[in-house]
Amino acid sequence: MSLTNPFSRRLYLRIWLAVVGGMAVLTLAVGWAWRFAEEQKAQSAQPFVPPSREMVLRDPSGNVLVQGLGTRQPSEPGEGSEFRIETPSGQTFVLQLAPRPPRAERGERGERGERGGRPGGAHQGSAAFWTRPPFGFLWLLGIVGVAVALGVYPIIRRLTLRLETLQRSVQKFGEGDLSVRVPEQGLDEVADLARQFNAAAERVENLVQSHKSLLANASHELRSPLTRIRMGLELMGGQQPSPAFRAEIERNIAELDQLVDEILLASRLDAREADVGTVERVDLVGLAAEECARVDADLDVGASPDSLEVHGVAKLLRRALRNLLENARRYSTGEITVVVHRRHGRAEVQVCDRGPGVPPGQRERIFEPFYRLPGASERAGGVGLGLALVRSIAGRHQGTVHCQDRPDGESGACFVLTLPLAAAQASGPSAPR
Repeated sequence: MSLTNPFSRRLYLRIWLAVVGGMAVLTLAVGWAWRFAEEQKAQSAQPFVPPSREMVLRDPSGNVLVQGLGTRQPSEPGEGSEFRIETPSGQTFVLQLAPRPPRAERGERGERGERGGRPGGAHQGSAAFWTRPPFGFLWLLGIVGVAVALGVYPIIRRLTLRLETLQRSVQKFGEGDLSVRVPEQGLDEVADLARQFNAAAERVENLVQSHKSLLANASHELRSPLTRIRMGLELMGGQQPSPAFRAEIERNIAELDQLVDEILLASRLDAREADVGTVERVDLVGLAAEECARVDADLDVGASPDSLEVHGVAKLLRRALRNLLENARRYSTGEITVVVHRRHGRAEVQVCDRGPGVPPGQRERIFEPFYRLPGASERAGGVGLGLALVRSIAGRHQGTVHCQDRPDGESGACFVLTLPLAAAQASGPSAPR
């Protein structure tokens, strides 16, 4: 893993790093400014010792009385000046000057600065007022503080802009705009939250659209048998119904009952928290044998053992297999074959018919609720929920279902239901001890 990954994936680390970096820069700047102020203070406290100069003392006639190197000795303010002159012969002479008359403090400070009489005067006069301690320290500290604030602000602002975008999107989503999505940028917590929000928003939008479609299609499907029943009752006119008419009424009532039952089951399967039955070990071979006997279909277990068990709700698995068999019987013009075997560590059930088959472009759409192949609307039986229920039941059991061509290449369709095996059989037959 790259060293930058923790910081790119953790928002709090990036904010912490920005704050710590800013504080570190500020601390270093304050330390440097403090050191600079202390050095200035130390230099101003040290006495100023002017360098030695050649000095010549002459009489009124111009004769040289004393000649040598003169050095001004340090003295307190208000005292006289004293110069020490050393001649080349080694003699030392002292020249003393009386104190000057009192003058204004500012004028005296300026004159002493020019003549070098006051300790540190040369250093104080050469520096601007606002750079002298403590003003220079305060100015420098303020400038550094502003620089750090300006440098940290873009980093923090860039991180919080995405949070504001997410906040506005959530607000729009809460107001009813289910199509709103958040840009997914980066790899940190905000990006992960954006991805989760987009996924949740898409699921909610699909669920709402599915419920709207279910309601609209259910209303349409319920209206058809109700209309036929109403028309039949009007044609009766209070007379005793004939056996054929009674059979038609019973068929329409059975169709209504089946539609209501499938709609309720689809709603329970969509609601993940709904209780749809007890999970137990189910023998797929036995279950397939019972359902094949009901519709007179051929069962082929191949090389599978006597039992092939999966964890699931028995009534749901039975309903899925029954829907596949009824769908095959509705469209098949010949025999129906059911194959139950183990494949790649999973249980697989194949229901193959000899009907017209399903075009490749329709093999996913036929699992949508209330969708039927073109021209199949008027066929006897079926409301378009059978295969949708099979996919929902397979999803509840961590399985899959799909449609494909027959393995033997003949005409017809083959629906394949795949389910995970029970734990005891998932690893295959036990080895002999």
